Formats: sequence, C-alpha cells, structure tokens
Amino acid sequence: MDKLKKSFFIYFIIVIIPALAGSFYQIHHLLDEDFLKRKNYSKWVASIHQKSWDQLITQTVTSLDIISILVENFQPYPENLASLFRQTQQSDPRYGGLYLLDRTGKVITGSNDFLSNADLSEHDFINTAILTQDTIISDHPEMLGNGQKVIGLAVPVFNDKREIRSILVAYLRIDYIQNIMKELTPDTKLYIVNEDDKSIININAADALSIKTQKWVVVPLELLPWSIKAEIQEFQLSAILPKIFEFLIRILILCHILFLLIKYVLLKRQAAKEKAQNEAQKLELVGTLAAGTAHEIRNPLTGIKGLIQLLSEKYKDEKDQYYFSVINNEIKRINEIVSEFLILGKPTAQILEVLDLRNILTELNPLILSEANLYNVRYYCLLPPEPVLVKCTKDQIKQVILNLTKNSIESMPDGGILKVEIIIENRSCIIEVTDTGLGIAEEDLSKIFEPFYTSKDTGTGLGLVICKRIVDSFGGTIQILSNKQQGTKAVINLPLDI
Repeated sequence: MDKLKKSFFIYFIIVIIPALAGSFYQIHHLLDEDFLKRKNYSKWVASIHQKSWDQLITQTVTSLDIISILVENFQPYPENLASLFRQTQQSDPRYGGLYLLDRTGKVITGSNDFLSNADLSEHDFINTAILTQDTIISDHPEMLGNGQKVIGLAVPVFNDKREIRSILVAYLRIDYIQNIMKELTPDTKLYIVNEDDKSIININAADALSIKTQKWVVVPLELLPWSIKAEIQEFQLSAILPKIFEFLIRILILCHILFLLIKYVLLKRQAAKEKAQNEAQKLELVGTLAAGTAHEIRNPLTGIKGLIQLLSEKYKDEKDQYYFSVINNEIKRINEIVSEFLILGKPTAQILEVLDLRNILTELNPLILSEANLYNVRYYCLLPPEPVLVKCTKDQIKQVILNLTKNSIESMPDGGILKVEIIIENRSCIIEVTDTGLGIAEEDLSKIFEPFYTSKDTGTGLGLVICKRIVDSFGGTIQILSNKQQGTKAVINLPLDI
C-alpha cells in the first residue's frame, strides 16, 4: 500500500502538476496569440480603409478645387453653374449635391432644388471654412430633402485679391461611402468617428452604442480629424482547441516518459539497496557461523597438527614426510579460512593507532619482493619523502596490502610489473597497487566485492571482501579499476591524521 501511495505521489508530481501547469500556460499563451492575431487583422482592415478614405478625400478636394476655379469664371451665370453642378453630380456618384453659397451662407444655385434659397450660415463647417479660409468637412451627417444622408464639405472660392467671394459646398453620399467600405471588408464592423468619438458612419454595425461594448482597433485618418474603429473579432474556441489538444498530448507523453525514467531509476536504486542488504545478510550469516564454529574448528585442528608433528618425527621416510607436509599445508589453509571468517564476523572493538604507512610498506617489502621473484615479477615501491600518518590497525592494514599484492602477482603467471605507490592528496593518502596482469572483465568488476565470488580455482572469495571491510573500518574507500588483458589498479583512499 505504501508503494502504491508513493508511486501515485510521484505520478502526481511528475505528470499531473506539470501537465496542468503547462496546459494553463499554453492556453494563456494561445489566448494572447489569438487575440494579437485578431487585433492585427482588425488593424490591417482599418489601415485599408484609412488609405481608401485618404484617397477619397484627396480626389474629392482636387475635384472641388477644379470646380472652384470654374465657379470663378461662371459665377455671373448661375444657370451655367447649375448645369455644371448637375453634370458633375451625374458623372460622379459620390456627390449627393453641389451648391454655391454667397459669403453669408445663402444658397445661390445648386445641382438640385433640395436647398433652393436655403440659409446654411448656421452650419459649423461652413463658418469654419470662412474663418480659416480652408477646406473643411462636417463632423456629423446631414439629411437632404430626398432623405439621403450626406456629409458636407465646404471649399472657399477666392477672387484675385484672395478674398472669399463665395463658398462651394459638396455633399458626399454616406451610402456610397458605405458601399465602398463594405466591398473592401464585408464582414468587419467599422465606425468612422469624429474628434468627440461620435459615430459619423458605421458599417455592419447595428448602432453606435456597440462602440463602447466591444473591443476595437483605432486608426486615425491622415487628412481628417477622424478615426476609423475596426472591431476585433470575437474569440472562437475552435480556433485554438486543436492546438490545446496537440500540446496536451505532447506534454502528457513527455511527462510519462519522465515518470517512467524516474521509476526506472528508483527501481534500480531499490534493487541496489536490496542487493546490498542481501550482501550484508550474507556477511552476517558468515559472521554468525564463524563466531559459533571458529573455535570449535581450531581446537581439533590444533590436536591434529600436534599429532602430525609427532608422527613426522617418528616416520622419517621421504614419502611419509611428503604426506605430512601436505597435511600441514591443508591445516594451515583451514586456519587461514577460519581467520577470514572471524574478520567477517561481528565487528569487535579495534585499538587504532597513528602509523606512518611508509614504515609499514618498508616492513612488507621483503615479503612482497620474495613472492614477486617466484613469479618473475618486477616489483617497485614508491614512497613520499614526508611522513604519511594514518589512524589504523597495523596488522589489518598489512593484511590489506599483502592481499592486494598477492592478487596482483598471481594475475601475472608469465611475469610482469607490480608497483605500489603512496600519494598524498589534500587531506588524504592514496595507496595504489598497479599490475600488468590479466585484468578483470568489465562484467565481473561489479561482483568482486561480493562474498564467495572468486575467479580462482582455490580461492574462497573472501579476500577483497575482507579488504573492503577493513578499509571501511578505517574511514576510507577502496576501488578496483581494470580492463581485460590490460592490468588492474587497486586504489585505497584513507584520511590523513593531521
């Protein structure tokens, strides 16, 4: 049950939380991206109409400037001006009417009779044109006599002395402008608003109130003090839903892969932990067995050894002496195995002392050298000039070094080089035992510290286990580096007593 809870907790942390957080972030990002896309589209639409309006106003002003020049020549003949205005209106559908006003704002003549003899002096755009002596467009729609909505545009007509002689008024048809705008963008809601943000013309919009209830992009006109407002289209979930599903599937796949990798690592750690526990149980079993039987084994061996010695003194025959030596060697071997069992048993209180490892190596050199000579191995010992003080037990550290050098020598049956070197590094000393022997296969390196694992025909598989047990008790570490047919290096790292 605990494993299930732990697995669910890991799944929740690795999969669910990142998936939710990633989805939230992605949805927020997609919403922003979609809004920006819709906003840019509306800005593009508004810019199209901005150019269209600027072009329309430019053409209209140019046309009216030409007409104003003709007005100066035909002003004494109102009937001719009326004919000119009618022809202009008929040939250009943008105009709802063309009228000539005197300086007081009264209509003199026009293209139709909707404003005959009307007084337009109260119209703001006409008064502004008179005051500024410039072309002015009205900032609100008007209604002609035929019910047609128009926008007025006033152009002053000057005499030779640059005095205003009359006013040319052109009314632009709103329905004509609306049709042009609809043809450009038939589906977008648009407003033309004045400086007071009041609607002058609307396209595809129900009323002016929606200006305040919707989101808009505002683009000012260059030739008029007006602006174009283009509606930002409403959000459509279907536009981003496929991307959300695609991202969700991807993040779930990635999170599950990560979850499986973590589970794999945890399972591997658990397997390693269980393996270590099994090894510890093996050692404990061996230790318990050794503690209970070691003395019982040694007592009869001592008696046997004494009797063999007596017999060897009685029977001097060469053949008999050979048998006695074999028996003594086997008894000695049994004693060594029992001693190894005792070391693997329950740890006993050790009396550690600070020793100079150089002295220990100096004492061991004759033993190592004699063993090396038997196998035709050249032996080198490299020691630092300064003392190497380590807190340890003399006999046990000797046992570790002798065990490692013995393994190295036995791995070189045809001769080779054995080197033992002590290196001082920071606050530690490193003992390296290097040989040029047969080496250890990569797949066997992970097993060398397991109890009873051995590659020798006569080995117990406890030598390196004992070495590791002793080095660990001194607060150090031991490592074996090797490649098949390329030799082996044993590295012991012990803390210096500073």
